[in-house]
Amino acid sequence: MSTIPASLPLRNDLIGEEPYGAPQLDVPVCLNVNENPYAPEPTVCDTIARRVREIAPTLNRYPDREHIELRRAFSTYLERESGVKLDVDELWGANGSNEIMLQLFQAFGGPGRIALGCDPTYSMYPEYARDTFTTWKLAHRNPDFTLNVERTIEAIHEVKPAMVLITSPNNPTGTPLAMDDLRRLLAACETASVTGAPEGVHPVLVVDEAYVEFRNPGTPSAVTLIKDHPNLAVSRTMSKAFAFAGARVGYLAANKGIIDCVRIVRMPYHLSAVTQAAALAAFEHTDEQLSRVAHLRETREATAEWLRAQTYKGQPLEVAESESNFLLFGGHFDDRDRIFEELLKRGILIRVVGPEGWLRVCMGTDEEMARFREAFAQVLRLVEQA
Repeated sequence: MSTIPASLPLRNDLIGEEPYGAPQLDVPVCLNVNENPYAPEPTVCDTIARRVREIAPTLNRYPDREHIELRRAFSTYLERESGVKLDVDELWGANGSNEIMLQLFQAFGGPGRIALGCDPTYSMYPEYARDTFTTWKLAHRNPDFTLNVERTIEAIHEVKPAMVLITSPNNPTGTPLAMDDLRRLLAACETASVTGAPEGVHPVLVVDEAYVEFRNPGTPSAVTLIKDHPNLAVSRTMSKAFAFAGARVGYLAANKGIIDCVRIVRMPYHLSAVTQAAALAAFEHTDEQLSRVAHLRETREATAEWLRAQTYKGQPLEVAESESNFLLFGGHFDDRDRIFEELLKRGILIRVVGPEGWLRVCMGTDEEMARFREAFAQVLRLVEQA
């Protein structure tokens, strides 16, 4: 029940809405928000403390609003991680990739503009659209959660969006996007028109790569296409693989023109000096920060195999193919809320998200995953008897 007084002039379209967010509960095993379960090493913490201490005497002054040193660090990291050298003016940072996405909607959305997504997809996208008065449209994915490229291209030409948002690996399914499919989408965007814009204006294709470091080795990133496609924007984050969710650092890789559009709508001094210092410290320890990624990838594969061996009411569980640090599983749960609640009673927090009949679990430590498997096996048998 809302506690907002009716006398407050809340926007009409926000009346009855609730703040977005997964449950934040104090439980022994938290596997619901796709964090890296491994804390930064003590050497990383020491470097963060040193860098913050160094800039502390300057906190009476505003930070570098263009965060040039941090953008250089993004460039260095992407060259190592994806083999692409981007210029500083092709990169931009913000408070998590959530702020990157909001800035993109602020720059390219708005009244009379349309954004196109492919469901099931990240549940925050329609909220960015709502908050910026952007119309939100969907092109449905295939039953196996792969992108229906033909249907998406048809929608691009039909609805004429200002932005097309593709998540790869997808959230909540973990599904990757093939590079050939990405090229086809880019070609469609480069010829399509945009509702509410003059002739000659074409959609921006946004690829959200929040989980891309968990992809299978050898798989290229969308950032490898930026130099050849001025309408491509790739969103990244340090929250997931980089074990830096609490620091709130996201970044955007794109043509300078797109970066300059985002700079128009950014708040002044939006990245604090403390945030910049902490991020630079983490980049000093890239190896340590990413040291658990391969193990989490192995954990994902082992967990998927285990889940597929489980049954519910006589049927094997389905597990969506994933290249992220989480798994969407089930497919035919007739009471997923009960399964969620029974797991929670046992101290295991996962996520009710995605299409009906499915649940999502992110990868934890070995101990956490052992506790999940033990509890989940018990819960399946219990709920079956209801």
